[in-house]
Parts: sequence; structure tokens; C-alpha cells
Amino acid sequence: MFILGVTGGIGTGKTTVASLLRSVGVQVIDADRIAHELTNTKGEIPERIAAALGDDTIREDGSLDRQRVAELAFTNKRVLDTLSAIVHEEVVRAMDAQIEEAQRKKIKVIALDVPIPVNRGFLDVADEIWAISADDDTRILRLLKRGMDEKEAKRRIAVQMTREEYRDLAHVEIENNGSLIDLEEKVFSRLREALSERGIQLPALPRSIS
Repeated sequence: MFILGVTGGIGTGKTTVASLLRSVGVQVIDADRIAHELTNTKGEIPERIAAALGDDTIREDGSLDRQRVAELAFTNKRVLDTLSAIVHEEVVRAMDAQIEEAQRKKIKVIALDVPIPVNRGFLDVADEIWAISADDDTRILRLLKRGMDEKEAKRRIAVQMTREEYRDLAHVEIENNGSLIDLEEKVFSRLREALSERGIQLPALPRSIS
């Protein structure tokens, strides 16, 4: 089984790349979705986050107050690192279970969609890692279109890893400053190469979109 790791900072288009992979039949394991599920109800993880970041990070029903956590995490990298450390172990455990299930089903290709490229559960299991990148101006514009103000967009980008840091740990950097068609060509071109090297075929993957 070929395990592809996809990572990148906010506004780079990592989620779009994951969607493109799904569209051609790649099973995507989404770390953010898993983390959301783990913190959406009362339990150990929200309680540990509250102990570390303050009781105001928990709603009355015991679930995580995402807006408050985001305010804290994206203004202070130390808080972001603390939050990541708390959630990471349980997310990795869930990802491991999904990888094992895919192996039992003899699925040929899966992708791990992970915003923070940690070693355990991502770097140590991915056969190839893609870093999705974009210029800061492009990223800010995308975040503005999502309804985020410019100050907040810049602040969130600033506390995340730099483009160079993502690039240094990846096998492939996919630059996403252009159109969706441009991104599709880059993603599918590299995916075709990676699968060809391993003798894997995906019927839904176009031979060429140019």
C-alpha cells in the first residue's frame, strides 16, 4: 500500500488537494476531522485542553469552544504547540486504526491529510510527502474570501511553520498560486508518477488533463 502524506499551512490549498485526491479514488484520512470528532463531545481531551489553556475553552456541554481555542492558539505559538501535543496522541491512534483497516481491505493508495507534519504517525509512515505551498499574499486573499479579516489571517500564518520548513521535510513541493486547473495538473501529474513507480493504477485518475 502506498501512503501519501499531504501537509501545508492555512490558505495553501491543502484541503483542495485532498478533495482532488478523493475525486480519483484515493482514500483520505483527515487529521483535522478526527481531531474535531475527538473534541466535539465531553471527554478526556477537552478536559486536558481546559487544564492547560483555561476553563473558558470548554462549553457548558463539555465540548471544546473552538473559537476561544483558536483565539489563543493563533496568537501564541507556544499555546498552539501545547494544543497540538494534547490532541496528537489520540489523533495518531485513530489514524493508525484507519491505516490498519485500509491494509486489511487491501486498499492500494491512501493519503494522510495532516496540517502539522509531526514525526509519529505522519513522517514515519508516509512513503511520500507533499508540501502544499502558496505565497503569503495569495494565502491571505483566500482567507479574506473565507470571511477572515486581514489581521487575523496574517496572525494565523505567522504562528505556523514557514514555507521553507514545510519544503525541507517534504519529498515534493506543490506550489498553488494559480488556478484550480493548474493545481489539478500538478497534483495528478505527480500522483501518476508516484503510482507508476509502484505499479499501481487508479482507474479514475486521468491520463492527462492538459
